[in-house]
Amino acid sequence: MPYHLRFFFEYGVDTPLWPGPAHAADFDSPYGYPCALEALPLTPVTRAELARLAERYQTSLDWDDPGGPSPWTPAQTEAFLAEADAALEVLRRELGAGWTVEDQRVPR
Repeated sequence: MPYHLRFFFEYGVDTPLWPGPAHAADFDSPYGYPCALEALPLTPVTRAELARLAERYQTSLDWDDPGGPSPWTPAQTEAFLAEADAALEVLRRELGAGWTVEDQRVPR
């Protein structure tokens, strides 16, 4: 059975990886819900980059005014999106052909 992950960022969560559709409605994924980076067959460098991006994403929200505008400038947003794109590419390459990583980020 191929492995399926979903890739997106969520406020208050320290990973951008979530179980695929087979485990999305329940919490029985062998990798956790959301996925624990250390449980996945990734290099330490990739794990660290995914964790760094998830942590950085938290700063895109004004926690004192969550319904207000993001404190990020357009340049910061574009830089983050480019870094996330690069991390997703590395993630897919490291996991290989037996894995599907679905990009579920909001389209630009």
